Amino acid sequence: MSSVSLNEKIPNNVDLAGDRKLQRALEEWQPNFIDWWMEMGPDGFQQDQIYLRTAVSVEEGGWAHFDYVKMPDYRWGIFLTPSSSERTIGFGDQIGTPVWEQVPGDLRKELRRIIVTQGDTEPASVEQQRLLGKCAPSLYDLRNLFQVNVEEGRHLWAMVYLLHSYFGRDGREEAEEMLVRRSGHRDSPRILETFNKPIDDWLAFFCFTMFTDRDGKYQLAALAESGFDPLARSTQFMLTEEAHHLFVGETGVGRVVERTAELMKAAPSGDVKAVGGIPLDIIQKYLNEWYSSSLDLFGGEDSSNAAIYFATGLKGRYKETTSSKITDHVALDGCYSLQIPNGEGGFTSQEIPLRRAMNLVLRDSYVDDCYRALERWNGVLEKAGLTERLYLASDRFNRRMGSCANLPIAPDGSMMRPEVYAGRIADWLPTQGDLAYVRSCMVSVTEPGKFAGWIAPPRKGIDGQPIDFKYVQFH
Repeated sequence: MSSVSLNEKIPNNVDLAGDRKLQRALEEWQPNFIDWWMEMGPDGFQQDQIYLRTAVSVEEGGWAHFDYVKMPDYRWGIFLTPSSSERTIGFGDQIGTPVWEQVPGDLRKELRRIIVTQGDTEPASVEQQRLLGKCAPSLYDLRNLFQVNVEEGRHLWAMVYLLHSYFGRDGREEAEEMLVRRSGHRDSPRILETFNKPIDDWLAFFCFTMFTDRDGKYQLAALAESGFDPLARSTQFMLTEEAHHLFVGETGVGRVVERTAELMKAAPSGDVKAVGGIPLDIIQKYLNEWYSSSLDLFGGEDSSNAAIYFATGLKGRYKETTSSKITDHVALDGCYSLQIPNGEGGFTSQEIPLRRAMNLVLRDSYVDDCYRALERWNGVLEKAGLTERLYLASDRFNRRMGSCANLPIAPDGSMMRPEVYAGRIADWLPTQGDLAYVRSCMVSVTEPGKFAGWIAPPRKGIDGQPIDFKYVQFH
């Protein structure tokens, strides 16, 4: 592991200057990335000074530096956590053997697929969010949006580095394709459907960073266990940056709930729409929409790919090698019991071999994390003296992936008659009217320390700055 080279054209700690061929390839890709950023990145703010954090180290205590920077000048780079000569594969059939510094020939296809799929999500989210800056509820939130955006760009760089370094011409072509696909494009969409969904308002953005970025946390954590060491070290550092994205989502939803609770108590008859707030029932519909879509990102419940990834040491479970809850790292004997539709309006139990159920095991950790956030939001309602509560829908509801895909299942997990389900879906998912109302609340607030009427201020600012700090300086 070399030291961090911050003054290079591409900041890095992988001794990029020592591999001239790789350096040239990435420097040729860099202008295309900037062209993509200028076309598909935040619209209308590229010349403004944003108070952003930039990675300057891989040390735990001081890895980031905060300062004003124009987003096109952001120092995107390549950062891997330090390597360890003693690290071994921690799970699967090759447990205890040394990790790989090069791609095993028989796993080349699988590894490339994993890296491309992960990499494709990063520019996709930037594209989904590119217009949100024009209706930001505060400078604090505007800055947080841009922080998320530039770090998704850096996470793209992390995956592109791996493609260029270890996959030859195939990798270079895949890296180019990352900049060709577009979120929601009819002919060239992003790989995963959740990353083709529109994000036209800030409640959707907060739900995305709460639920979809949280899926990213668990996927990255599973890859941080990988026997392919460069991938593991890349995703370990990505998790350092990802934590802020989850903070933005969880606290963002919480601040909307807090403001809605205030308005429910103050507004005549509790009608928060009359005073420009977002009703709890609409918030709940957004939670249902983004939670169910994010569950799809974990893949099928019974998955041969998941079994292969685990068996070969490509992808582990959440905290596979550090959690005291996981004692069997081979997972040949266990089963996962799952209730699946029986075709007769009910459900029946199915036993899935544990290795084939690794998507579910990872998803369970994710769901537990989401419930922790839900308890915090409901704590806000309880503190306000309200009896209403938010909920997480059943993992069977509104699914497009797995055994319950496209079935008429209610948020409580019960099967319904199709015609009854069709008549109730507007109670559970955002309608066009709901979306239009939320968009009508989205007004730009650019005075430092001021916030739109539908969201509460945060408890504190970023990087020790006050809430009324000028997080964005417009040119």
